[in-house]
Amino acid sequence: MKKDKKNPLLKSFGYAFEGIWTGIRKERNMKIHCLAVIAVTLAGTLFQITAGEWCVCLLLFGLVISLELVNTAIESVVDLVTGEKKPLAKTAKDTAAGAVLFSAIVSVIIGCIIFVPYLLELFRKL
Repeated sequence: MKKDKKNPLLKSFGYAFEGIWTGIRKERNMKIHCLAVIAVTLAGTLFQITAGEWCVCLLLFGLVISLELVNTAIESVVDLVTGEKKPLAKTAKDTAAGAVLFSAIVSVIIGCIIFVPYLLELFRKL
């Protein structure tokens, strides 16, 4: 009798999507990043940004969301292996959070470079 096994590739995609969904459901900062993605997408649609600008925005969305997921994974593993306050655990968690923050700050700066000219043009027309 043939076992009803899922394709290993499909299983791995399922696990990955479960991880993304868990991050969105359980992590406050991930919700904030998702709201930023929605806001930038709406602004990009409104201002009809160029294909190149869309590509930059998409890359930044991927960067920040991915780093937030990795940060969540690192924090979870650190919490799993140690219940005590340890300097190396703090370093791991703080540097992972710092990576997310750094990418978010750079994304905001790049977002300003992309969107401020569109906003200025809108205000000139008003």
